[in-house]
Amino acid sequence: MKRNEFIKISSITGLSLAIFPQLSFKNFSEEFTRNQLIGKGNPDIVGDSYTSKMHKTAKAAFNKMKSAAAKENINIEVVSAYRSFQRQKEIFEGKYKRFTSEGLSPEKAIKKIIEYSTIPGTSRHHWGTDLDIIDANAPRPANVLMPENFHGTGVFCKLKTWLNENASKFDFYEVYTDNGNRKGFKYEPWHFSYAPVSIPMLKEYKERINVKKMLSEEKIMGNEHFSEAFVSKYVKENILDINPKLL
Repeated sequence: MKRNEFIKISSITGLSLAIFPQLSFKNFSEEFTRNQLIGKGNPDIVGDSYTSKMHKTAKAAFNKMKSAAAKENINIEVVSAYRSFQRQKEIFEGKYKRFTSEGLSPEKAIKKIIEYSTIPGTSRHHWGTDLDIIDANAPRPANVLMPENFHGTGVFCKLKTWLNENASKFDFYEVYTDNGNRKGFKYEPWHFSYAPVSIPMLKEYKERINVKKMLSEEKIMGNEHFSEAFVSKYVKENILDINPKLL
């Protein structure tokens, strides 16, 4: 290739990445294993606890964001990061047992669970890219992950304002936005995702994971009540009806 042609192509590529930054996020030809996509193991996860385990590149970006926030006297604390398939299974099945023992039908129990909790094998937390965060410098309410804590006179308003203005600079985006037209999981102002990794992982998840088949293979409690119609609706609303910047 001639030098002038190389410079021209390089310039075009640089301009494309500036206009469409998601193109630089990851090599979309990279393949992830089934286990990586459903939370059953990922060699790129680093950390030693449920609040520190993250995908290694997400962790590097988070540390930069945390340092920037600290300059504004905001101490970003992770209350949940990577969550394994087994841990999500324990959460889901624990709630399923409790709700059905209280008299709810299996279908109603599942509907109640998925207001906030994902079905194991479908959680974005399985990827190590998604974080639930608060401000450790603010007074700690009894239940930290409540929308009212991030708005009005809520204790995490300063954090939320800062994230609205700065999170995208570090490639983090709110997942379940406060959009009245959005369906699926309820609004979560504390939940942010590292787009450079979560976008390609979601892309492969959509292409490779048959959710109904996976739930049956993994013997998730209550899976016999996951009809084709339910799973189709769940994928459309709970997995895909998210911030468009993360699609």
